[in-house]
Amino acid sequence: MALLRAAFSSLLFSSALALVQDLDDTFKDSRMEDVWLVDFYAPWCGYCKKLEPIWQEVGAELTRSGSPVRVGKMDGTAYSGVASEFGVRGYPTIKLLKGELAYNYKGPRTKDDIIEFANRVAGPAVRSLPSRQMFEHVLKRHSVLFLYVGGESPLKEKYTEVASELIVCTYFFSASEDVLPESVALHELPSVVVFKDGTYFTYDEYEDGSLSSWVNRERFQSYLPIDGFTLYELGETGKLVAIAVTDERDPTERSSRLKGLIQRVATEHRDQFNRDFQFGHMEGNDYINSLIMGEVSVPSIIILNTSNEQYFVPAEPVEDLEQLLRFFSSVLDGSAPAFGGDGFFQRIKRVAYDARSTIMSVFRSSPLLGCFLFGLPLGVISLMCYGICMAESDDDTELMKRDGFTDEEEEEGEEEEQQRLTAGAEGEEDEDAEKIEQKSPTEKKVD
Repeated sequence: MALLRAAFSSLLFSSALALVQDLDDTFKDSRMEDVWLVDFYAPWCGYCKKLEPIWQEVGAELTRSGSPVRVGKMDGTAYSGVASEFGVRGYPTIKLLKGELAYNYKGPRTKDDIIEFANRVAGPAVRSLPSRQMFEHVLKRHSVLFLYVGGESPLKEKYTEVASELIVCTYFFSASEDVLPESVALHELPSVVVFKDGTYFTYDEYEDGSLSSWVNRERFQSYLPIDGFTLYELGETGKLVAIAVTDERDPTERSSRLKGLIQRVATEHRDQFNRDFQFGHMEGNDYINSLIMGEVSVPSIIILNTSNEQYFVPAEPVEDLEQLLRFFSSVLDGSAPAFGGDGFFQRIKRVAYDARSTIMSVFRSSPLLGCFLFGLPLGVISLMCYGICMAESDDDTELMKRDGFTDEEEEEGEEEEQQRLTAGAEGEEDEDAEKIEQKSPTEKKVD
């Protein structure tokens, strides 16, 4: 019986794998009928190869759960026209295609995160919560959620527009006032509320600006773990990203102390810094080093401005909360020195750094392919230069041969010509002397 169940599960899994469809250029004509989750990849891309088994698991899980989302993959190098039409700029690129809309996935490339993204974007932009039990259920499931409370209004129309735009980032719900627990007190209805960090914050049009900007700023927890996938998403909020670069293996526990200090700033000083800063921590300094093209010590504090690639570091190690607060304030008032940036020389440095990193990545992932891609052009260029140099040398030799000279003969000819000139000059001097001797005394006197 156990063997039968195992065989049945294997059969279901194999069927699910088959539903990860290899797509071609006919896909764009038929895709409107369904919701598609598509991986645009390149055969030579090392990151694409790492994503492949995860992508198969995504297809299997969505099929098993009965999701309406269909999963496919497309070789962007073979069908570059289709990839370009969907705005693919690099590999791998994950997009959810829903009618005329195309949503980019920018999160961690894990099975659970990709599936959560697909289910969220494939559903309605605003989900209704009919009961308090349902509200408490989704509140436990999501670290950040937005809720519209009230009836029909212009604010609800605006909320729906923002949800359609930012559903790729977070969840949007609506409910009546009686769904909320008694601990949630709203001063007026309708209202838009964000629940996060164990509390809630209400949108105020006069203090917070446009609803879209407010949602974009509040769509993350005040403090969270940061990796390379989420860093620029945090930057898209328009905030500076303050990071504790840490190491869990730090025997002095200084890493945990820095994390604790930044968490205190995020929670205890929200009114002062929340509009301008997003707080978090990152394990290890490899990614930060590649980002700033430098070396960041571990543990330490760094503030990144992803809009212009500037960064700020404290002049001395941070030891207490007051010192950290002064550092953040100096960044805001412009007194802290900024490093990096997107100036001309920095862009040149970035191009050179990225080129070197790309070459090293290709050689690490596929040494033979790297030798072929970079060795063949260098070999061709070397042969061309050698041929040009040899052609010039042969032309000079041929010219001398046509003139009847070799190198040695030309040197001998020059020596003989010099001797003839010298001999001619001496002969003229002797001849003049003889003429003078033959003159009469009267001619000499005249001379």
